Amino acid sequence: MSEITPPGESLRRAVRYVSDRLREDADKPLLSLVDEASQRFDLTPKQSEYLIDFYREALKRKTEE
Repeated sequence: MSEITPPGESLRRAVRYVSDRLREDADKPLLSLVDEASQRFDLTPKQSEYLIDFYREALKRKTEE
């Protein structure tokens, strides 16, 4: 049976997935993780781009501190 998720839930799950993977292995390439999450949670291209931008900004802020 396929699962129906509310709007935005797949993106939230993808953010959680990428965050968890980065905690486990900080050296894993971001684009690889986003690609995995995009496929796993069936993200649209726009959601995938948002995910990339979200983590690039977060990493940028982290390195500026």
